[in-house]
Amino acid sequence: MFYIRTTKTASVASAVQIVRYQNRKTIVVQHVGSTHDEQELRVLKQTAREWIETSTHQTLLFPSPRSTILPLHQCQYLGFRYGLLYETLIKLFTTFKFHLLQNKLLTDLVIARIAEPGSKLQSLAFLKQFLGIDHQRRDLYRQLLQLSKVQSNVEAKVLAVAKKEFHFNFSMVFYDVTTLYFESFDEDDLRKAGFSKDNKNQQPQILIGLLVSTEGFPVAYQIFKGNTFEGHTLIPVIMAFKRKHKIGSLTVVADAAMISLENIIALTKSNLHYVVAARTANLSPKLIAKVSSQLGQCDGATVRIPTEGYGDLICEFSAKRFAKDHREMQKQIKKAEELLQYPSLIKRTKFIKSIGQNAYTFNVELVEKTKLLLGMKGYYTNLGQDVSDRLIIEHYHNLWRVEQAFRIAKSDLQMRPMYHFKEHTIKAHVLICFMALAICKYMELKSGKSTKQIVKALKGVTDARILNKLTKEEVILRSEINDDTKNLLSYLTAGDVPSVTKHDDLSPK
Repeated sequence: MFYIRTTKTASVASAVQIVRYQNRKTIVVQHVGSTHDEQELRVLKQTAREWIETSTHQTLLFPSPRSTILPLHQCQYLGFRYGLLYETLIKLFTTFKFHLLQNKLLTDLVIARIAEPGSKLQSLAFLKQFLGIDHQRRDLYRQLLQLSKVQSNVEAKVLAVAKKEFHFNFSMVFYDVTTLYFESFDEDDLRKAGFSKDNKNQQPQILIGLLVSTEGFPVAYQIFKGNTFEGHTLIPVIMAFKRKHKIGSLTVVADAAMISLENIIALTKSNLHYVVAARTANLSPKLIAKVSSQLGQCDGATVRIPTEGYGDLICEFSAKRFAKDHREMQKQIKKAEELLQYPSLIKRTKFIKSIGQNAYTFNVELVEKTKLLLGMKGYYTNLGQDVSDRLIIEHYHNLWRVEQAFRIAKSDLQMRPMYHFKEHTIKAHVLICFMALAICKYMELKSGKSTKQIVKALKGVTDARILNKLTKEEVILRSEINDDTKNLLSYLTAGDVPSVTKHDDLSPK
């Protein structure tokens, strides 16, 4: 049986001790502390009671409420954790039903990718230090093989959120590709050198084809060999998406690189519609002149012309684009005129054409053609006349949302460069980044803030870890949540704001 004893010290301070009696002798088990202050004396006695309860499970006859007030000399700072960040992301994972995948390592790797993107080993270190989650390195490598096999299940859960939260109905998708390079020069069946959007043409890479909704929310992706021409990725991705979800008809919006007669035939045969950019510079001079004449350099004017095989060509004139194109043309003309005075310096330059060995002349025909194209933008589509030219152009202008999704993946989530070499680990990495991208886009669409702003705000609320050196009990102290962060949480978690433990609740003496 332990007792709390108060005695006087040589300095006439009140000392609080935990004692027990044995053979009529008093044995001091623990010296709690000493003080001259009455309020602090009550705190020391409360601490002694908690020590007895915690260390011996001895129930007091008259238990008192537990106190979070600790004397400073009994506290040890153990560091901090991003508790609010973790709680918020876990709640979002529940919204996506990612918890039904029953793979905590996958969940935690996605959280680390959002909070502190880095290598897989860096992610494990982050999870341990700042979230108190310890995953063994051997478990990581063993489970990566399994992670690469759940893409279809993950896409189904992401798509369910797209339909429920953002009313996605399969009527329209936006498609684009990007490249992800490796910190290596060794190629294999998947990692191939090719045209790199990251200007890493000497290093092997892979291609990622991504489908997003009108809001830019990702709904599907596919991995291709690094040397695949991006125009050859459209049909495999769209047809796989159509078959998987039994889609009758939908419209795909893509950039000019995706346009080819083969792609258009395949889309049309499958009852699919398309809106793709047209390379107007490749049109015949006669057609360019016809379109330019009908547009009449009138801002916002459009013209629709049927073409052989490619569907309808819709061209639009923009005064703002005209001013930009005109400035660029004048710069190129000036550069060409200057270079013509020094033929030995001429390389491949616009508005200069070769007329023999080391002989060049100004390309007047190309200048005249370029003048007709100033301010003009073209689009191909097989949507009927019941869909207005303006609506088709607006659809294409939303293609920036795919580019934004790739920017989030590459910048905020640091999707590349990749350090993996085996196909299953590459696929696992892309899967983790896709899940993180879906969570990030959800947060952005719900809050109107960028991923960087959201993560910064959630990281701004930390949980200090304080150790009661006497009872060995760890006390978690959450910093104050400001109003901006509370508003953010209300958007992300439907008003469910985690409880706040104020600094005043733990008053060091």
